[in-house]
Amino acid sequence: MEPMLVSEESRHRAGLTDLAVELAGKAAGLRGSLAPGLRVALAELVRSMNCYYSNLIEGHDTHPVDIERALRNDYSADPRKRDLQLEATAHIAVQQWIDAGHLRGRAVTAEGVREVHRRFCDLLPEDMLWVEEPGTHERIRVEPGALRGRDVKVGRHVAVSPGAIPRFMARFEAVYGRVGRTDAILAAAAAHHRLLWIHPFLDGNGRVARLMSHAVLLDALDTGGVWSVARGLARNVDVYKRHLAECDLPRRNDLDGRGHLSEEALAAFTRFFLTTALDQVAFMEQLVQPERLRARIRLWAEEEARLGALPAKAGAILDAVLYRGALPRGEVGGLLGLTPRHGRRIVSALLERGVLTSAGPRDPVHLAFPASLASRWLPGLFPEKTR
Repeated sequence: MEPMLVSEESRHRAGLTDLAVELAGKAAGLRGSLAPGLRVALAELVRSMNCYYSNLIEGHDTHPVDIERALRNDYSADPRKRDLQLEATAHIAVQQWIDAGHLRGRAVTAEGVREVHRRFCDLLPEDMLWVEEPGTHERIRVEPGALRGRDVKVGRHVAVSPGAIPRFMARFEAVYGRVGRTDAILAAAAAHHRLLWIHPFLDGNGRVARLMSHAVLLDALDTGGVWSVARGLARNVDVYKRHLAECDLPRRNDLDGRGHLSEEALAAFTRFFLTTALDQVAFMEQLVQPERLRARIRLWAEEEARLGALPAKAGAILDAVLYRGALPRGEVGGLLGLTPRHGRRIVSALLERGVLTSAGPRDPVHLAFPASLASRWLPGLFPEKTR
């Protein structure tokens, strides 16, 4: 499994370190530019987006609108679609647990990796816990959090034997658990591949690796969960999978590091991973640029008001919430020059449409980003639902 990181002596190291430093600065800038209420609302939607793209890499297409319905216990009557919705809610539940800080400092530990797998699989429908042996067509149940007890081959890569998994996971934890902040950003890419190379579980390794990488970046960059590398990986899925396959290859020559596996390939994947992350930060930064976001929301509210679907001054409330991050309910009437009752009526209409949210009937209101409106408010975040 060596090298575990691109070495200090590698000719690629300086360029990768520059990318890591740039990513740290850009991620901090994006997070710091968002009001707390807006950051929370955006993180909620990004969670669904991350789930959508991570599952899409596995060939499972569950649109965030359908994911949002599932989170409201509105499931499809089609058993297959329902199972995919349940799979999506399982992914979101685990990421929510990670975002709440429950994996902090443990993302690259053997115990932490197993807990991610266990939590994800515990929430899956029974039908999705079975895999079929390619040669014999034998059906085998995936046990949540359990290391595999069988040999597996992924593409051309023969993963380590079941008996060797604990030793490899111990080495994985020893190396990635002791790196500094800059190396932790580089390790997010290296550990991503090396976990897939070990392939510790019978199934679910890809999702666990991406959730682990999300947790590593959350710790190393304090991302606030407002962007996701999974979107970039899914949009370049062939390149992503090609890099992973090339990282499986042995060292090419005497200039290709000193480990068993290719350091050149690991450096190339690390560069791809970091530039993909930078692209996603830049994309989200452009998407939530305050004046552009405000203009898109205001236009939507004006159109809804003309159609009679929202009260006339609803847009002014959304504008105020976007600017301030939160708005006490008692201030709505005065802000709009209306009676308190009229102000409450407008707030209720916006809460009903799902564009405002509140912890309780007397608590301040915050902006929300429904997946059904993402194509209008945050175009390009994920494809528009067509059916």
